Amino acid sequence: MSAEIVKEPGHDIAGDVSFELEELDELVGELLTEHAERAARDARIVGLRLGIGGQRPETLTRIGARYDLARDRVRQLYTKAVGQIVREADRTGHRCTTVFAHRYPLDAGDLRLVRMLLTETYATDTDLVAMEWSYLKLRLAGHEQGDARRVAGYVMQRILGWQKKTASILAKLHVPDDGIEALPLDDMQWFDGPVAALPTESARVADGDDDGRARFYLAKAGRDVAYDSALVARLLRTLDADPAVAAFQEEPTALTYQFGGEDRVHYPAVAAQLTDGRTVLIDVVPLGRIAFHHNRIQSELGRAYAHEHGWGWLVWTGSALGAGRLEARSVDASLEQRLTTDLEQGPYDRQSLAAVATETGLDLLDLSGLVLRNDWQWDRMPMRLSASRSRRPSP
Repeated sequence: MSAEIVKEPGHDIAGDVSFELEELDELVGELLTEHAERAARDARIVGLRLGIGGQRPETLTRIGARYDLARDRVRQLYTKAVGQIVREADRTGHRCTTVFAHRYPLDAGDLRLVRMLLTETYATDTDLVAMEWSYLKLRLAGHEQGDARRVAGYVMQRILGWQKKTASILAKLHVPDDGIEALPLDDMQWFDGPVAALPTESARVADGDDDGRARFYLAKAGRDVAYDSALVARLLRTLDADPAVAAFQEEPTALTYQFGGEDRVHYPAVAAQLTDGRTVLIDVVPLGRIAFHHNRIQSELGRAYAHEHGWGWLVWTGSALGAGRLEARSVDASLEQRLTTDLEQGPYDRQSLAAVATETGLDLLDLSGLVLRNDWQWDRMPMRLSASRSRRPSP
């Protein structure tokens, strides 16, 4: 299989985000809701592992700690649940089978499928579970088990190959030339006050050394640094190469909160100390998911933490189109007014939003910009767009 025409991590993901891509999560979320009626814990394990709803996928170790289960037991439960979900979707003729079959046709060649799955993995920041997601997508599309495993394996081989190449280059103290850019200082928010010291250890301990996470040596850290995805790796490489950055610490704090009646923990990606003495807390949120309600709660927590410590704040989106530019995005004024008026009467569900998007040409980035600008609430699982948000995290 020729590798040269498959996109490598490092490209701007703005062109890869779409309603269609996010619909895949929603459809799997529906299947998990149905499966939860028979096996609630197993459905939750699948949701956590895959990051259903726009969240970061979790390692098997971290899920095991949540349920007091061994890592291998979590894997067994996940595998069993996925098999049951695929069989049930096929038996009932769930609408997801049509959507997935159209996106990943049975007659598509391996290269076409791998290219699409890799692009989706990078755009959604789900490298940690690239093989699992690829396999599930193909099985729901009707691909035979062996074919799905083979193509999912190719996807993972490509990711592992990129990781190995990058680690080898960095170990020789050379900076890779694919996607390295300067830290976007203009996009940062800065807060006055005494500047707290840069932490010296990662707050992520339960799965900090999980073997599902990739690693490379970074000169400024003077050690191997673990990461979950190519987007995070791209940020770390940028910090290591940027002369304006003096030092950094990955996952410097654990932010606890409640969401959906459950206790949650969020680890902002990195704190970076600049050569001018300032420090900035940076989190990674893929562009297409920056406006989701849960991700905005996490960003509020990170921003408040940065404010308390006298640091700056930045959301890294994997695109030149950051949060500020997205919020200022030009959208037809009549369309914005129509949505505003409609939402004052009640929320949109998935079907009504899809109808408006089809009628008007509204795309995912347009909607994300409107959500940020108007402070709307965009929930997932199930999809619901509301005029106002109640997103104050519990202490």
